[in-house]
Amino acid sequence: MERQNFTESASKTNNSTILEAKDLTRRFGGLVAVNNVSFAVQKHEIFGLIGPNGAGKTTLFNLITCLLQPSGGQLIYRGEEVSQRRPHEIAAKGISRTFQNIRLFGELSALENVTIGRHVHSRSGNAVSALVSGMLGLPAAVKEERETKQKAQELLEMVGLSDRAQEKAKNFPYGDQRRLEIARALALEPQVLLLDEPAAGMNPSEKHQLGEFIRDIRSRFNLTVILIEHHVPLVMGLCDRIAVLNFGKLIALGAPAVVRNDPTVIEAYLGDE
Repeated sequence: MERQNFTESASKTNNSTILEAKDLTRRFGGLVAVNNVSFAVQKHEIFGLIGPNGAGKTTLFNLITCLLQPSGGQLIYRGEEVSQRRPHEIAAKGISRTFQNIRLFGELSALENVTIGRHVHSRSGNAVSALVSGMLGLPAAVKEERETKQKAQELLEMVGLSDRAQEKAKNFPYGDQRRLEIARALALEPQVLLLDEPAAGMNPSEKHQLGEFIRDIRSRFNLTVILIEHHVPLVMGLCDRIAVLNFGKLIALGAPAVVRNDPTVIEAYLGDE
């Protein structure tokens, strides 16, 4: 891949751009975890983010979801600079995620986990206010809570967990917990869905099914998907474009076939794969 073409791809934006990183940088003391990273993600795209362990991928996800604020650069979402927003604000705007280490409420049921995700769209604006309104038995709150549970049940059905809606999340096997976490992320009605190593711990058959599932939810919910994933065949077969990080720097950006044959990427990450 010619460096000139890579630079042009990294800075390319147009009317279909939904998310753009402009020279994003994050420092932790003397460590630069993300170093002047720039790229643009297009609407309805499945965009892959790969690289060695410690390359800065999850830190970049944390910047996009405002769990961290950048040391420099900008994050543009739908034309608005959002890097200084709070996490709940960015979620309400339409960016949702899963985590590398699953973060479910283990003592709550599957239905309750997904319902919590729905409360960002409640008229009261947060789960606490919605709970208080429901406890008071206000008619509007009761109706809204009923609709919220119905939509949560529909999401559980979509991920194949509707028959276990009342089971505690901690009792689910690993693969089902992954699917439950995706259902909860979808409950926020995102426009951009970030998946952090969704295939971790899955066997080859489950990984194939996951790829089909991601394509399906992209189409069904008109989503843009950004995913971190170490399973190279899944990334290469699923993503429209791929960005490669190494030591916090963007070293390649392009279509899977181009990235796969980039000597810099082969040396830094892919090796003989």
